Amino acid sequence: MRTGGLFLMHSLSSPSSTASLNLKEATNWWWDVNESPLWQDRIFHILAVLYGVVSVIAVIQLVRIQLRVPEYGWTTQKVFHFLNFLVNGVRALVFVFRRDAQNMQPEILQHILLDIPSLAFFTTYALLVLFWAEIYYQARAVSTDGLRPSFFTINAVVYVVQIVLWLVLWWKPVHVMVIISKMFFAGVSLFAALGFLLYGGRLFLMLQRFPVESKGRRNKLQEVGYVTTICFTCFLIRCIMMCFNAFDDAADLDVLDHPILNFIYYLLVEILPSSLVLFILRKLPPKRGITQYHQIQ
Repeated sequence: MRTGGLFLMHSLSSPSSTASLNLKEATNWWWDVNESPLWQDRIFHILAVLYGVVSVIAVIQLVRIQLRVPEYGWTTQKVFHFLNFLVNGVRALVFVFRRDAQNMQPEILQHILLDIPSLAFFTTYALLVLFWAEIYYQARAVSTDGLRPSFFTINAVVYVVQIVLWLVLWWKPVHVMVIISKMFFAGVSLFAALGFLLYGGRLFLMLQRFPVESKGRRNKLQEVGYVTTICFTCFLIRCIMMCFNAFDDAADLDVLDHPILNFIYYLLVEILPSSLVLFILRKLPPKRGITQYHQIQ
């Protein structure tokens, strides 16, 4: 009878023990990969390859547009693809030499090298918000004269504040300044997400009111809807992750021994969104009778 009781108790405790063992094995796997120099290099090189592919796609699209409409200068569309090429190309180089970047001295150089592509990514997609805002206001016969100055002013403020934070961090490298810098990036990302929600949403609703038989209405509606959703989600995820990154050492994205977290983060907030947006916006402008094809002044 006692043996049977012991057997019953052992049977009841087995599922719990198995679950605990599986959780422990999963945790060990996570840390084993994170702490392995071999896996660190593999994951960061995979990120470099993915960024390189996106960069090549962007420059190919830029060349195709230039060959299609060579008579136009640096249009919004061309600048957008060029910045995508630049951002993803720099990211690829950073991840190829991530181990060297991690050991750079003074430490402020590490922050600059990792932060500059993020700033450029913000500028790249803020340009898309500007383009949509111009289309929206022109369609409503509202002056767009103030949009471009606002775009350049916002970007200038973001870059100046970040440079000031770098200088202060260099002068006095305390942890609180690192937190402030990361929270600033989180705020910038939230601002970008709201920009897409505001102008992407407005343009989407405006296109919905067009007659059903309007030429290209369905394609444009889908294009704006998909890009708005993708970009809003990506910048919102970036904002949330930067908040965790600022206050939780286990979520630090600036160190070598968090390769899995880096892979998930950069895949979700930069590689996948850039790839999808480039695919959605792959259509070339018409050679003649170009409409809504803005040139950077």
